[in-house]
Amino acid sequence: MLLVADSGSTKADWRLSYKGEVIGDYSSIGFNPFFHDSQNVVRELSGIHGLMNYAADIQHVYFFGAGCSHPNRNYVIAHGLRKVFTKAYVHVGHDLDACAYATCGDKPGIACILGTGSNSCYFDGNKVIEFNHGLGYIIGDEGSGTYFGKKLLAYYLYKILPAEIQQDFEHRYELTKEIIMENIYYKSGVNVYLASFSKFLSEHNQHPYIKNLVYKGFSEFMTVNVCNIPGYKEVPVHFIGSLAFHFKDILKDAADAHSIQLGSVIQKPIDNLHRYWLDKERKGLLAKV
Repeated sequence: MLLVADSGSTKADWRLSYKGEVIGDYSSIGFNPFFHDSQNVVRELSGIHGLMNYAADIQHVYFFGAGCSHPNRNYVIAHGLRKVFTKAYVHVGHDLDACAYATCGDKPGIACILGTGSNSCYFDGNKVIEFNHGLGYIIGDEGSGTYFGKKLLAYYLYKILPAEIQQDFEHRYELTKEIIMENIYYKSGVNVYLASFSKFLSEHNQHPYIKNLVYKGFSEFMTVNVCNIPGYKEVPVHFIGSLAFHFKDILKDAADAHSIQLGSVIQKPIDNLHRYWLDKERKGLLAKV
């Protein structure tokens, strides 16, 4: 049995297959080693009863997650997975790897993430080449859910949103400055909290102010995370993530303004990612158990 997972900081998608056939799709919270330990992994997965029914029979687990870009951090997630899938070979990789496999396949391109956080990389058709991106929600994550969450909360507290947007935001969330400050500075999961407000963008995606806000965020992402990658004009630039998917038209405008060739835009990469590893399985290229 083959289990493939694509995890952001907010949620994770899992797909299980047996002899090439999909037998289950599951969801969990996202596992990010900056915010979760091995026990979080064990506790959360143990509650997914449908998946646990197969735990002892799973032979390969390929997990790709936000924050999984260093062996020390990857070990945290892998250790939890091995406690659950005790007979499986476990591989933990970066979500950028998953993004590249799901969008580029075996061809060169630039793969980008616009979800809770944001990131980008160059894929040469075989391996991922990272640059100085992925700085996290405090100083980076341009164009991401956390980025727009910070903008919305700040502008709301400054009372500089358009009147109708200000009122709707207030009625929707009933937030005070004290509540916002407590959630940001005194509680865990700040990145997920900030990104939760990106849903408000989707609900007001036809308002000129929101369109302009999203365009500016995407444009900043292009400038910082794409335009400093050598040869960025020569290959397609692919995106995964809900923000990219739901604001594809604005993403296209921002790409055009930077002479960027927009490639595929995928909301959830689990379909393509699982297909990528299924092909490896069929060719006998998975690690030996």
